[in-house]
Amino acid sequence: MDPVQLLETAAARLTSLAARTTPGDWRVSGLLATRPEVVAHLPDGGTEHVAEARAGTGTWIAALSPALAAPLAGWLRAAARTQPVDPAAVDLARALLARLP
Repeated sequence: MDPVQLLETAAARLTSLAARTTPGDWRVSGLLATRPEVVAHLPDGGTEHVAEARAGTGTWIAALSPALAAPLAGWLRAAARTQPVDPAAVDLARALLARLP
């Protein structure tokens, strides 16, 4: 698979996976016993506990495991050194910084 096809395939699979999982903006909202309580804030203003939707979210959680940190950080660093800066990299950086402590 050539690099362009590899990137397009990965983007398509990520988009497809996101469509199958609990939608919304996931936020840590407190604790359920000793585990963080993750709540999805839905576009219609509603909320859903992500734990209650495990069947749809398990694959998402596994797909976006910490194993992706190094390649995503590498891409962000490479994008920072490339002119013009890739707008997708800027969007990702903004989304991450809004969620990271």
